Amino acid sequence: MEASLQLNVRTFRFQKFNSKPLSKHATKFATIRCSVATPTRHYIITLLPDDGIGPEVISVAKNVLQLTGSLEGIEFGFKEMPVGGAALDLTGVPLPEETLLAAKQSDAVLLGAIGGYKWDKNQKHFKPEIGLLQLREGLKVFANLRPACVLPQLVDASTLKKEVAEGVDLMVVRELTGGIYFGKPRGFGTNENGDEIGFNTEVYATYEIDRIARVAFETARKRGRKLCSVDKANVLEASMLWRQRVMAISSEYPDVELSHMYVDNAAMQLVCNPKQFDTIITNNIFGDILSDEASMITGSIGLLPSASLGEAGPGLFEPIHGSAPDIAGQDKANPLATVLSAAMLLKYGLGEEKASQRIETAVLDTLNRGFRTGDIYSEGNKLVGCKDMGEEVLNSISPKIPAAV
Repeated sequence: MEASLQLNVRTFRFQKFNSKPLSKHATKFATIRCSVATPTRHYIITLLPDDGIGPEVISVAKNVLQLTGSLEGIEFGFKEMPVGGAALDLTGVPLPEETLLAAKQSDAVLLGAIGGYKWDKNQKHFKPEIGLLQLREGLKVFANLRPACVLPQLVDASTLKKEVAEGVDLMVVRELTGGIYFGKPRGFGTNENGDEIGFNTEVYATYEIDRIARVAFETARKRGRKLCSVDKANVLEASMLWRQRVMAISSEYPDVELSHMYVDNAAMQLVCNPKQFDTIITNNIFGDILSDEASMITGSIGLLPSASLGEAGPGLFEPIHGSAPDIAGQDKANPLATVLSAAMLLKYGLGEEKASQRIETAVLDTLNRGFRTGDIYSEGNKLVGCKDMGEEVLNSISPKIPAAV
């Protein structure tokens, strides 16, 4: 593999972001492959490997981006920065100012995974997950796109019956920067009986609902032109406003069929009849839960990417799985969700649809050739680790195809 690549690429060194060195983590050099021909597009990507299996899967995705770029006339520069638990260990905070600045100054951000057992007992503001929430808020990425597609090669890996799972292809559009995760007031106190209480506020403003609704309608328009809005409007005032505004925005999209469903029913319908859904729009907390449920229809959460987008600035792209600290460093992780997140980065973040398609095709080819990590393995296939799965994806990205002109 490496010998063939040397015929088609040259190597140069790109210094990672280093306004104030945080540690050796931020001052290393990155090797970047690019086309021998003069690249026509140049992008800076901030890499956030972070915690657990994050560094392993990000390493694979970076290699895939490098090779894809070399074939498509794209030159990438990479900045590797800490966030989450890795940042806590290095700087004492979950999102250093240097990391947020680097992310804002890049063309797109690719994140691995955040969190782990070692930080579970930290105070709230010193938990790794706070760094991710702060990053989303800092980048102003309010629309989270989470596809769940049952690949024909993996239909037997689904926990659902084949006839239920086969052909599922849906997209969850989740509002990402509002709702109960960010609403105020929040905190701890005591009630009139002297009992200790914890409280959070589910709150949405009209503009927050309107902008995510337009993203969802536009997404549905490019898919099957069916949009299901999920809420709890029979109980929650925030959901009543949500439904009212989604219905108002629907007048701008007469070509998209709009339906509504309560979240408890939606959770049930995702299991019993998932093929009825094309595009789902929902709030922050419902989207968090439903998209994870939808992921298991596909057979493994290790297969699913996501894109978080704003009105301007770089998008944030990440697999929806966690940091899996129990298998970190053991070469057992499935890198395909991160590889497909890199494909979404190219498509939604940079507008490089041809390059994105090249990666998606390579993933399908790798699966067609029978390679499986442990989470999707079945008898008769070839069990491989994270690194080898990455190498097989690279093998499926044909270096014989000339670079785009």
